[in-house]
Amino acid sequence: MKDFPLSDLNPAQQEAVLYCEGPLLVLAGAGSGKTRVITYKYAYLKEAMGFHPSSIFTVTFTNKAADEMKERIFKMCNGSLKNTWIGTFHSLCVRILRAHIERIGYKKDFVIYDEDDQAGLIKRILKDLNMHEALCKCVVNKISNLKSNLITPEDYISTTEGYEFEERLGRIYMRYQTELQKCNALDFDDLILCVIRLFSENEDLLKRYSEQFRYILVDEFQDTNKSQYELLQLLCKYHKNICAVGDDDQSIYKFRGANVFNILNFERDFPQTKIVKLEQNYRSTKHIILASTAMISKNPLRKPKNLWTEKDWGEKIFYCQLCNEEEEAKYITKIIKELYLKGEYEYRDFAILYRLVLQARALEEALRIEGIPYQVISGVSFYHRKEIKDVLAYMRFILNKEDNVSLLRIINTPPRGIGAGALLKIENEAKKHMISLYEAIKRIIKDDSVASNLKEKLLSFTIIIDELSEKNYQDAASMIKDILNLTGYLEEIEEDRIQNVLELLSSAEKVSVKEFLDKVSLVSSVDTWERKKNGVSLLTLHAAKGLEFPVVFIAGCEEGILPYFKALEDPLELQEERRLFYVGMTRAKNLLFITSAKQRKLYSKVQKQEPSSFIKDIPSEYCTCIRKDYSTFTPHKKEVETPKVKPPFVIGCKVKHPTWGIGVVRDYYGEGEDLKVVVNFPGIGVKKLAPKIVNLERV
Repeated sequence: MKDFPLSDLNPAQQEAVLYCEGPLLVLAGAGSGKTRVITYKYAYLKEAMGFHPSSIFTVTFTNKAADEMKERIFKMCNGSLKNTWIGTFHSLCVRILRAHIERIGYKKDFVIYDEDDQAGLIKRILKDLNMHEALCKCVVNKISNLKSNLITPEDYISTTEGYEFEERLGRIYMRYQTELQKCNALDFDDLILCVIRLFSENEDLLKRYSEQFRYILVDEFQDTNKSQYELLQLLCKYHKNICAVGDDDQSIYKFRGANVFNILNFERDFPQTKIVKLEQNYRSTKHIILASTAMISKNPLRKPKNLWTEKDWGEKIFYCQLCNEEEEAKYITKIIKELYLKGEYEYRDFAILYRLVLQARALEEALRIEGIPYQVISGVSFYHRKEIKDVLAYMRFILNKEDNVSLLRIINTPPRGIGAGALLKIENEAKKHMISLYEAIKRIIKDDSVASNLKEKLLSFTIIIDELSEKNYQDAASMIKDILNLTGYLEEIEEDRIQNVLELLSSAEKVSVKEFLDKVSLVSSVDTWERKKNGVSLLTLHAAKGLEFPVVFIAGCEEGILPYFKALEDPLELQEERRLFYVGMTRAKNLLFITSAKQRKLYSKVQKQEPSSFIKDIPSEYCTCIRKDYSTFTPHKKEVETPKVKPPFVIGCKVKHPTWGIGVVRDYYGEGEDLKVVVNFPGIGVKKLAPKIVNLERV
């Protein structure tokens, strides 16, 4: 074993790097240098212990994080890295599937459907089943949640008997999976599920990869869902060399399937686990660290950590309650402008965080009026813009003629006069003969009974596709150029969209078509965010994790918003909301401002608001509270402490009706005497009830 320099690390970080035999859980508090630990640990395994890069399975959650990790490791290892396995769960699973997916009935040239593609397919299925397209988003989210919890369509259907909506959802889920396989397509969740299936059905492959990956290194472990954790456990089947780095206090993605109990139960699942706590914070001032630590400590289900810092005390946290969202936005804008004009900060140093996207409207308006530049993060990703999706759909279809979703996107793009009637005819022909839509088009072209006008339009389309398919492209850029030339696409779009397409073309040079499509299919909006732009950042609290800013504002800290009203009666959900607030607080390096409004327009209705119950958990010695007239008062005085407003019924709870028996609450709206509850009763159906009239009893 070679000597390895560790002097840049603190004692806890060194301990985490040096321990390499058996399971290791690194509890990395906010701003404690976990990326540095992961980088050093990888370099230590390679340089000091002789591990080949191909034997270290290193996984994180965003391409941006993976690229930064690769760059740091590359520098530490003097550029000597070949055949590394560093990436996101999805990108690493794609590599395995490209090599072996034929063993489970797919072809190697499978395409990857993103959320837009999923929605397109689900809408078609809903239309066939005479169900409202408005259900699409709900269905997509539900299917994703089922997959992340390893629940197959068959498993789900077997548990939904007697529940009408769930039974129909089960049929949609079954049909969705069938259609995906017909298209030789996988969605994001399938990428992981298919590797699990591959390993479960092929012990030789599992043994091969488990032996190849001698060490498993996991970043942001608190964000793993059930399927991702199952994959990690499979890879550790023949050894227990896994290092999981994460912070249970920053587990905020339950809505995406993340399971905080993966990190809380790690020691149970991996006996003899060594735990190392990284508690020294390098990011924030003492006031911010002590305030946020005191607040999060109120969560009962967590692994205790005592964060500390050698940084100065800095300013206390500022809390201000304003009259409404417009006054709140003006106050935030005023502070930003004052600090900027003093020359203390650039606009890029400010971030405004909020719980709900709809809060951004008033904030954007106030910034525009003051002429302050800003950017909204987590908006539409570059790769999800219409013009980009159009070009990518052409590329995917050229490689895979069974991709019906991509075909429906491009068949009339640019316009070719192929209307809804023609598309219905194509779909009916495909169903009749159980063939792909493209094969159906070819049959229709040869059918003498079809109008010549339609046949000419379809023939023109197939000539373009076939010509593009015949070429052997050296890189993705060459294919894009041919698509643009043969389709005349650029002639049909505006100048700003043309520039986006040209940017896509530039990024596709010297990259193979399959590699390019895999890469862009796995990009998120956070991956494309540029911190270099000199503007205030506006983003949700969920999008802020992993980022840091010198000055942070958390807007709308009100009961019902943060914590969100749906979490008020669920202890686990309420703990997640507290973690979300903690993540927001710990993004701040120097200054932290927390604001709320006495009333706010929510969902087209002006409502009275009370300060968040989380605010009273910030000790008064760390917080300066400000009235609208900017006089100070303590957060523990009566005017800041407000009772939680809890709805009598929440979605998912069971209720008993005197006639229809027990049912499940599907929705509710209104309040007080105007409250209405939507309940699904097995064997009866969905009923809308007024609790003030009907005696509903919670079970």
